[in-house]
Amino acid sequence: MKRMSRFRSVSALAMGIVIAAIPIPVLAEAEQKVQVEFWHGLTQPLGGILENVAAGFNASQGKYQVNAAFKGSYPETMVAAIAAFRAGNAPHIVQMFEVGTATMMAARTAIKPVYELSKETGVHIDPKNYVGGVRGYYSTADGKLVSMPFNSSTPVTWYNKDAFKKAGLDPEKPPRTWEETWAAAQKIVASKAATCGYTMAWPTWTQYENFSAIHNVPLATKANGMKGMDAELKINSPLHVKHLQNMADMQKAGVLKYGGRDAAGDALFPSGECAIIHASSGLRARVLKEAKFNWGVTFLPYYKGTPNAPKNSIIGGASFWVMTSPKRTLDEYKAVAEFFAYISRPEVDAKWHMDTGYVPITLAGFALASGQGYYIKNPGADIPFRQLTLTEPTENSMGLRLGNMPEIRVIIQEEMEKAFQGQQGAKQALDNAVRRGNIVLRNFERTNRQ
Repeated sequence: MKRMSRFRSVSALAMGIVIAAIPIPVLAEAEQKVQVEFWHGLTQPLGGILENVAAGFNASQGKYQVNAAFKGSYPETMVAAIAAFRAGNAPHIVQMFEVGTATMMAARTAIKPVYELSKETGVHIDPKNYVGGVRGYYSTADGKLVSMPFNSSTPVTWYNKDAFKKAGLDPEKPPRTWEETWAAAQKIVASKAATCGYTMAWPTWTQYENFSAIHNVPLATKANGMKGMDAELKINSPLHVKHLQNMADMQKAGVLKYGGRDAAGDALFPSGECAIIHASSGLRARVLKEAKFNWGVTFLPYYKGTPNAPKNSIIGGASFWVMTSPKRTLDEYKAVAEFFAYISRPEVDAKWHMDTGYVPITLAGFALASGQGYYIKNPGADIPFRQLTLTEPTENSMGLRLGNMPEIRVIIQEEMEKAFQGQQGAKQALDNAVRRGNIVLRNFERTNRQ
């Protein structure tokens, strides 16, 4: 099968490069440096902050220049990157979201794993510097980094303290379990403290992927695909069915409002409409900008009585992949490696974290932010890191590596929506999601079997 088929269902980084007129002296100076083309998928303001990181690297030395350019959404940019690879002029670095990891790894000759890059260039990139939940997601089974961790997030509970107070709830004691979450949401709606008690963004990421990790139950067999492409989905377990049924019941009662797929639900919290949301830690910048009420952050909940719960949550966000090209030189790969070493510095990691709301991905970055008093000045900003490092990752909380996961996410959302609309029960919805999702996994396995 043609290589392009491996990427059809992956969120891609599509982007148009705008070439501005550059004065001849500046161009001449730039051409003396080893050039690195870096395609990313972050919109403003995050994209601008990322481009400033690249500019910081360029200013830190005189030999290399990283040219960071926006290509559109994650689903679009990979199309552009793979088209460029097929034409023999792929970018040096492409940013890909976390659920594209399995597909990128299956690309084989299109990418150069980070551990190979480090060995070939002599630039030391130590996986042990990274938070376990981040490192494991982007590594081989024996701990070798395949892509470069960078913008990582994890979902947390955001809650409206003013609505809690108005409903007679203690705003300093947010719900820790699902039982407490449902009770609080019901009381908020009953007291008219808010029109919506609970919602979620990125439904599959928060309600299935992280739900499974925190409860230490498998999303799929084979350690969620980490141990082989012959994995099968397990989201129709009694615990998953119970949770979907609870959500459907709360939606029918007017307590839960389904905001839509992917990030569509984000707006429901800063607007004040919903008092509790499970959403990315990266929502922080928007909440700071838009919310007109007092708010707080706490850990994702778990169902009481679940054995060995809660465990650590898992990440979202994206990593940087090194792409190959027939004419690529060792100097160019060395430039990429040096850029990766630069973004691994504690001061760079900590600044990115504090500027954006993404979690610090290195232990030293977290320590530096803490030492500067950031978490004292910004209560709750340490929750995402603490949740990611709550326990040592298990096979169920290390992450996932399922082929064509974006397509599987769509399937889960479709079946969940039918349950919310009363077209089917929770068990049928998840049985259907498992059956359809396993077909996707088997197609991926056949396509990428070595």
